[in-house]
Amino acid sequence: MKFASYLMTGVMLMLTSVGFAQSPKIVQKPITWNQERIQLSMDYLKNRHGLSQATPTIHPKIVVVHWTANNSVKATFNTFNPVKLPGRPELTKASALNVSSQFVIDRDGTIYQFLPDTIFARHTIGLNYCAIGIENIGSRQNPLTDAQLKANEELIRYLSKKYPIEYVIGHHEYQRFKKTSWWKETDPKYITGKDDPGDIFMNALRGHLSELKLKPLP
Repeated sequence: MKFASYLMTGVMLMLTSVGFAQSPKIVQKPITWNQERIQLSMDYLKNRHGLSQATPTIHPKIVVVHWTANNSVKATFNTFNPVKLPGRPELTKASALNVSSQFVIDRDGTIYQFLPDTIFARHTIGLNYCAIGIENIGSRQNPLTDAQLKANEELIRYLSKKYPIEYVIGHHEYQRFKKTSWWKETDPKYITGKDDPGDIFMNALRGHLSELKLKPLP
């Protein structure tokens, strides 16, 4: 598929989805999406997840909540925007595709969208093919804020109206899916240790989303 045509498809996906559920305020801040990123995403789906697809799209059923370990949306954009991953040999051995996520939430609760909801992003080993990533500006030294908690709630409620979301997990919880049918990673040794965003934030977030009747973690 030609890049212009594919990009238009992504835009149409975003515009069409707005009609199904009222969106919280979301600032569009798209990262680079070109033919090279499309091909690397397709390669990742095939080589890491064992999925051969005509387009690098996902069917969202899981939301994974992260923190960025930096202090700004600008820094996060600059990290995710390059198509290829600079450095980080523990990740480049699996793919040259850069990490990214569909959404980023700033310290004041402002929601930014870097990629359309159903476009593939590399953010969680084994689950990228079905997971929307939400990055939050923060770290161990700068715990996530009440405004971010509220924004995550609003965004996930919105996404749950559009897609059959079954799980909301923290990045630190992803390995709990390893022995389930959800897990799709062709190399059993490809694992990284994560502690974001931590049990306190995730327990509060899931507690506030009890009406969604999410599935308990495996």
